[in-house]
Amino acid sequence: MRDDETGSWWQQITGKAIFGPLKDQQLEPILSDELTYGLWKQESPTGQVLAPVPKYAGKYEKKDWETEIQKEPVVISFPGTPLQSRETLIGIELAGESRAYPVKTLLAESPVQDRLGGSPIVLVAGPDKKSIRAFVSRMDGTDLELFRDTANQATSTDWSLIDAQGGRWNFQGCAVAGPLLGKCLQPLPAIKDFWFDWRNYHPATTIYQH
Repeated sequence: MRDDETGSWWQQITGKAIFGPLKDQQLEPILSDELTYGLWKQESPTGQVLAPVPKYAGKYEKKDWETEIQKEPVVISFPGTPLQSRETLIGIELAGESRAYPVKTLLAESPVQDRLGGSPIVLVAGPDKKSIRAFVSRMDGTDLELFRDTANQATSTDWSLIDAQGGRWNFQGCAVAGPLLGKCLQPLPAIKDFWFDWRNYHPATTIYQH
């Protein structure tokens, strides 16, 4: 990325300036979600959509971009690692540690409980079975173990997690029933990325294994 004000170049994945007057400066990351449109609209019914600019319509990626990009060679690879170069993962950094969570594993095992950087965390696939969020699974100094409430989910709108104390949690990480009603877990920044890219910028990363 290049800024107009100084002409500095920035790495997209890290937000660090690598060339120009602002070299070595670091942009502050903000929390963001990568959701399906249907789920986002359900959560934010009054939200606005950024429309394409008509005169640049031909420059936007096509709908089959993700399928086609899988066929492209990568610029760097890491032979001998457990994941394929273009395997999609959720990458998380916390307290100096980084870990890669393969998307196919998260979708199959959700919710995934783990510890990273000394904190308990949980990664959850949403009711659309595509969107993924991560949270610190601790509230008021107590670590929480969360489970899917499969017994009471007739439709996707019934989606929820339950804890051992009888609490019920939604996909926003907020308690909707139980002793912690109204409280919300701390959300974690989570990057959806290809393995080769994540590994390149996080050489000390580990890979989640059940």
